[in-house]
Amino acid sequence: MGRIFEVRKATMFARWDRMAKQFTRIGKEIAIAVKAGGPDANTNPALRRCMQNAKAVNMPKDRVEAAIKRAQGKEMENYEEILYEGYAPHGVAVLVETATDNHVRTVANVKSVFNKGGGALGNSGSVSFQFKKMGVFKLKPEGLSPEELELELIDFGLEEMGEGTGENNEEVLVLRCAFNDFGSMQKALEEKGITPISAEVEWIPTTTVELPEEQAQEVLKLVDKLEQDDDVQKVFHNLA
Repeated sequence: MGRIFEVRKATMFARWDRMAKQFTRIGKEIAIAVKAGGPDANTNPALRRCMQNAKAVNMPKDRVEAAIKRAQGKEMENYEEILYEGYAPHGVAVLVETATDNHVRTVANVKSVFNKGGGALGNSGSVSFQFKKMGVFKLKPEGLSPEELELELIDFGLEEMGEGTGENNEEVLVLRCAFNDFGSMQKALEEKGITPISAEVEWIPTTTVELPEEQAQEVLKLVDKLEQDDDVQKVFHNLA
């Protein structure tokens, strides 16, 4: 088992507070999960996943509980999840996942970042065909036998497995499955008593673009600017 392929991260530009952004992102995911499936994590797998991810980024328990409580209130905003597609400079494909209560504001902001960064916002379907929507589970490798786990999880949709890095650059075991197999993979891990560090849905590029360092920096600056927008949940790209 080797290292799993992971695209470049825009962390060198992160002078802004990434932790606060992650708390906001997970807070919105909790709101969406509670609205869809109720406030009980035992019967709501989406909420259970949000709580695992909150733990992975050290989101305080009281903030998680407050987000669940707030999501049950009548005055809670209804978030619409919208995917925007575009190109960064030098032909790098970019997908922008948003959760917004005002799509007019969001599209204007996203378009502005693309334009100012030398890119262009595209139409629906213009770049998403270059990505595969997958479930991505990160596990602590301690006490696990990757070979045995791989054989056991193939029946639950496991497509890729390898070593990767977590939020704090720690070594993790990365499992990937098709988006449609996300629920069965989550259930299989739970039944084996394995609690993932994180369980996310990600867009994994099927082809990547290699650029000289100077051009790569231009792309990562645009990605970083997009990530700073309050309505943006996650940004995916195919820069190698």
